[in-house]
Amino acid sequence: MQTKTKLPSWLTLEEVQEFLGVRAQTIYAYVSRGLIASHPDPQNTRRSLYSAENIQSLRQKKQQGRKRETLAVNTLFGTEPSIPTAISTFAKGHLYYRGKDVIAFAETATLEETARLLWGAEIATGFAVPNRDYPRTAPERSHAFIALATATATGHSTHARTARVLHAEAAALVGHLAATFGAENHPEMRIHQRLARGWGMTEDGADILRRAMVLLADHELTSSAFAARIAASNGASLPACLLSGLATFTGPLHGDATPRVKALFDEVERSSADEVVNRYLSSAIPIPGFGHHLYPDGDPRAVALLAKFAPPEEITKFIGKVITLTGLLPNIDVVLAALVTRYRLPGDAAFALFSVARSVGLLAHAMEQINTGKVIRPRGRYVGPTLEIP
Repeated sequence: MQTKTKLPSWLTLEEVQEFLGVRAQTIYAYVSRGLIASHPDPQNTRRSLYSAENIQSLRQKKQQGRKRETLAVNTLFGTEPSIPTAISTFAKGHLYYRGKDVIAFAETATLEETARLLWGAEIATGFAVPNRDYPRTAPERSHAFIALATATATGHSTHARTARVLHAEAAALVGHLAATFGAENHPEMRIHQRLARGWGMTEDGADILRRAMVLLADHELTSSAFAARIAASNGASLPACLLSGLATFTGPLHGDATPRVKALFDEVERSSADEVVNRYLSSAIPIPGFGHHLYPDGDPRAVALLAKFAPPEEITKFIGKVITLTGLLPNIDVVLAALVTRYRLPGDAAFALFSVARSVGLLAHAMEQINTGKVIRPRGRYVGPTLEIP
């Protein structure tokens, strides 16, 4: 039977089986759960008749469920999840923040101005200086995660709170995060200057940090942005959204890729560019930090940042040799590792720089998701043992 076929008001068991394509036991289960009304057949009291209206409704739901399942499989398992966003996107090998080319924007913008743009803040956004001092040690992510976990434990849901209040809380979170990584508490300074002061960098070095953080603030719907949006869609507090995103960010296939490149550069400085490149290529070991699936013609962020400082000579030689022998171009992880090596930055400085910058984007995604009023809840596609349904 076709869905549009005109049915009588009541159907026999055989007609229902043909129409729904299910076994008799399933129909009995539908009846017991109240999904299908039934009554004795007046012409044969030993059998029942079933409501055609209920059966039509069940079939429609079944077909819709199949469509949703197909969509979910294609979306979540075939390609990447697709979520509408006005925050950032890619076009012709370039990254754009709300329509602005990020390379041009980074020429003069600060991370504070980037937050104002990405958050859609109505007033200029400054990152609060914490009212307490954090340990004056080398940047360590443990300080950041402890602080965020503490804030999460006492945080308030984002429901029924105005954008102005959320913007203020988001700014305070970025300020606190920077402080856990060693940024000094100078209210009159921008965040890049506070980090540079805390890490003992010059004014020129501070401007490199400014440019780097603007370039790193967002990268469309990354895994960490998706995690932050899932938390936000459920009404979690902003600290919880940021913590969810940064926890995902720690993966070596995401925001924690730079330390692998830094370890590689340490090898180069201990031996030589030639020796390290030859060892990797002769062993068929992929060299971390080169190539990017979104930028087949090269990561424009890496090009823009690398043009503003000179890495150590042996590192420059190493980068050139890898490009010549593999054809792969350096991505932003290579340039961040070169920056850390060039300025002899401490401890977890690369992760600190990246995470403070990206916290702006993660919070932007969280707040954008809040405004949709929708919960992100994909359905599971069960592939386990056969269900033992009574």
